[in-house]
Amino acid sequence: MKGNDYRPKPLLTKREKEVFDLLVQDKTTKDIAQELFISEKTVRNHISNAMQKLGVKGRSQAVVELLRLGELEL
Repeated sequence: MKGNDYRPKPLLTKREKEVFDLLVQDKTTKDIAQELFISEKTVRNHISNAMQKLGVKGRSQAVVELLRLGELEL
C-alpha cells in the first residue's frame, strides 16, 4: 500500500450516512423512511446507533459532530 492510499474506516455505516445526509436537508423521519423505503422505526434506530457511536445525546449534536469530523457536508 502506498503512503497516501490510507483512508480511515468511516464512522458511520452507508445507511446511517444516507439517513444523516437527508436529516441535514431538513427531512423528517417520515420523509427519510419514504425516500429510503424503510420504516420510521428503522430510521430512528440508525440515528440512535450513530448518536451512540458519537457519544452525543441529540440529533443536532450528532449532526454538529459529524460535520466537525468531516463525515457530513452541508
